[in-house]
Amino acid sequence: MWLTIMIMMSTACNKPVNNNPLPAAVAKDVAYGDDAKQKFDYYLPAKRNARDTKILILIHGGGWIGGDKRDFQQTVDSLRTELPDYAIFNVNYRLATFQGKNLWPSQMNDVNAAVQYIIDHASEYEINNNKIVIAGASAGAHLALLQAYSYNKDGRIKAVIDLFGPTDMRDLYNNASDPNFPFLLAMFLGGTPSANGFAFDASSPVNNITVAAPPTLILHGTNDRTVPIRQSELLKRELDKKSIRNSYIVYQGAGHGWYGKNLSDTYDKMVNFIRQNVD
Repeated sequence: MWLTIMIMMSTACNKPVNNNPLPAAVAKDVAYGDDAKQKFDYYLPAKRNARDTKILILIHGGGWIGGDKRDFQQTVDSLRTELPDYAIFNVNYRLATFQGKNLWPSQMNDVNAAVQYIIDHASEYEINNNKIVIAGASAGAHLALLQAYSYNKDGRIKAVIDLFGPTDMRDLYNNASDPNFPFLLAMFLGGTPSANGFAFDASSPVNNITVAAPPTLILHGTNDRTVPIRQSELLKRELDKKSIRNSYIVYQGAGHGWYGKNLSDTYDKMVNFIRQNVD
């Protein structure tokens, strides 16, 4: 009997070691739905595995009516270097039109579907679907925040990054710096706040924060004339009320997005925040 056990142990110990780690992989326009816009690009790191390789999902901006995942290409290139243990997914979604197509909540449904697709295919990609970070810019930040606060019942999303996103749709309608923004919001949400208040309230991240919300990084410029910095101040106030860990970075004089040293600093802040909050 002891001889049999020793032989079994020796066999187990001498199992060949995997000397062929997975190579890096890139794929463009992976479909997560039937519409032409329901696609994402992925960037899977070399030597990935289902325990140590976490997920970063990027959501582009464009006022819910424009923009494309290509807008985040520079960000992807930078973060692939800074976060070599992350699989990066850069997501497109259906865009609303002034003819009444793809109005709210089409974009939220798409982001939710894309995240679920990534979760469901994690074993195929050899990545950890229990450790997700989601980040967005402008309208994409609005969608990322809602995904993290409203569709994270199982706690897989460990952190969310908000680059100058709308957070309180009623307040943005009533206090917009851009005179065209109230018209856009009324079109997008199917009416004014008085006519369709439910849509304005349900689509506002500030109204969806619970004590289980993940850590949140907020970045905004003081000279933003598209999404006033007040939107980020309102978000921070609500996060503080719920005692949600957050970091609020303000760029003096910056508008709706920035370049150069501020952009480099943003990447550093994003990476540091992720490292501090996702183990």
